[in-house]
Formats: sequence, structure tokens, C-alpha cells
Amino acid sequence: MIARRPAVVAALVCAAGLLLGACGSDDAVSGPPSTDTSSPVSSNTDSSNTPESSTYMSTSQPPTSQPPTLPPPYIAGADWVDTQVGPSLQIRPTRNGRDVSGDGTADEAWSEVLAMESDADSPGMRAQFDCHWTFARLVDPDKPSWNLEPDRPVVSEQEMIAARCNPGFAEE
Repeated sequence: MIARRPAVVAALVCAAGLLLGACGSDDAVSGPPSTDTSSPVSSNTDSSNTPESSTYMSTSQPPTSQPPTLPPPYIAGADWVDTQVGPSLQIRPTRNGRDVSGDGTADEAWSEVLAMESDADSPGMRAQFDCHWTFARLVDPDKPSWNLEPDRPVVSEQEMIAARCNPGFAEE
């Protein structure tokens, strides 16, 4: 196992470099191949342990794990309130709604909102919800509610992100 350690480290550095776009380029972290023949790794003739082997790379790369898709409900409640900026739908996500990931979960959560408050169904409200679903959960995962206002303008995704999910006027 000790003989493989430099090769494993090199493979991990290369894998990290691939993520950063550096592996195999002039900007690569590692230098030229070693000419030191005293290293047990460089004298190994078994091709299954070389970085060029796909088997070697698949067993040497750190595993990537995604959080499991958690079951609904994702929304605990949604209530209309009057605020200084006008009507606001305050959406309260469940713990699973705060922690879930995966394709289709935003659609499923929005369906839960609409089942509670069908008059929330408008493009601007959905865009605000999607912004909160994507970003507010990361930036402020324990925010008590996500507040969506129907009077906010419909804007591009870039403008929505720049406005921190609150386009048109300040967060209430």
C-alpha cells in the first residue's frame, strides 16, 4: 500500500486539476514525469496500477455523493399577509424542503404551494419561488419564510439573482 501512495496522490492531484481545467496543460500542478527508477511506483510494470488505466482512475478518485432525495412535503404552509410593500405570500418550507436536492423537487414543492394557495399561480411568483428554492436555501437555510410578492416585476433570471430574489423594490 505504501508503494501506491505517490500514485494515489498524483491521481488525486490530477483529478482536482481536471476540475480546475489544469491537468495536462502548461498550468498543471505536477511537474514533468519522474526519472527516478528507485521509486516502487515508477518501476511497477503492472498496467492496472498506472494513472493511464481507467480502472486505476475509477478506484482512485474520491467518491462524489449527492444528498438523497427526501420525501415531501416540502412546504409546511403558505399564507397571504399585508406588508408595507403590499400583499405577500409567506411560504414556510419544511426541513425536508430546506435540505432536499434533485431534479423535479422545485416543481413538486411549487405544486404544494399552489395546492395551498392557488391564486399564487403567476410567472413572477413562480420565478421568485424558484430563486428562493435555488439560492435562499443556501444563503439563509433557516430563514423562517420565503416571501413572494405578486406586485414585483417579471425579470430575467440574472436580474432576479442580482436582486437577491426581490426584483423591483426592497425585501419587505
